[in-house]
Amino acid sequence: MTVALVTGVGGGVGQSIIKSLQDTPYTVIGVDGELLGTGLYAVTKAYSVPYVSAPGYIERLIEICQSNNCSLIFPGLDAELLVLSREAHKFREMGIIPIVSPPEIVEIADDKLQTYQFLTNSGFKAPLTFPLSDNITHYLPFPIIIKPRKGGARSKGVFVISNGSELSLKLSSLDLNNYVAQEYIEGDEYTCGTVNFEGRCYGSIVMRRILREGDTYKAFVVNDSYINTYIKDVAEVLKPFGSCNFQLRVKDGEPYIFEINARCSGTTYSRTLAGFNEPLMIADYLLYGKLPTYEIREVSILRYWKELVVENARIMELQDHGTISSNGSRL
Repeated sequence: MTVALVTGVGGGVGQSIIKSLQDTPYTVIGVDGELLGTGLYAVTKAYSVPYVSAPGYIERLIEICQSNNCSLIFPGLDAELLVLSREAHKFREMGIIPIVSPPEIVEIADDKLQTYQFLTNSGFKAPLTFPLSDNITHYLPFPIIIKPRKGGARSKGVFVISNGSELSLKLSSLDLNNYVAQEYIEGDEYTCGTVNFEGRCYGSIVMRRILREGDTYKAFVVNDSYINTYIKDVAEVLKPFGSCNFQLRVKDGEPYIFEINARCSGTTYSRTLAGFNEPLMIADYLLYGKLPTYEIREVSILRYWKELVVENARIMELQDHGTISSNGSRL
């Protein structure tokens, strides 16, 4: 039995990883800081853990990994990436592989200014991006995108500003040091997944998407060789480890990347349904040396809410004991 630990299983990324692995030979252990994290009730074994900012977080993950003979850790939360990356050696010394890029790559992906600087310095196109300031209109015409400088959680805190009045109102309510202003590019938006090891991109998938409140609501797999090649080129310069997600729009026929997530994404399971199972390919390669293979189908994926019924006694058991075992529920 080969065991993978998935963190942040109360969120969409962690749940996407669980669903991608639940019909494979891998056994999934889930952890989350919230008792009502949905994924906790749909894995072989689940644990309540401290928040990543709390003392003892890494030590608790190591303890769980050792007691369950975990071989891999798939992070499901942005907030964990840098901590796990910096502490990855502690896991590797025990034969456990965290699927996380080196710290400098995590920081490039997490910081929108660093993302822009990396892309443009490497010869790739990106929307003009500047620190948010009172005189931002000297550099960018309306409409302007204002977004948090760090983090990639949905579209929380992202605003489209159309005129000076809107800009003045927004500037008065934000900490300018924590935001960037970005060129607005009209048109379709794409989310692209890649699988990467040793500086090589072993595969990619391109999906056009429709958003609802920051989440991918509908996704359409597209066979776009130009974007695919472009994404692979960017990945091989960036050199992430494992999965890396790129979000872009197209301007004058050219892809402009506006966000990088150095992890699996909330659309990981949508990609799995289309024939591109990132968690499985990553696990097979790292543990068994199996080169990534896939057959992508050009399909439309329509997402919807799904309910998971959990007995109150199971929630109390997790609260009282910090762990529960599977009762057969699935996501």
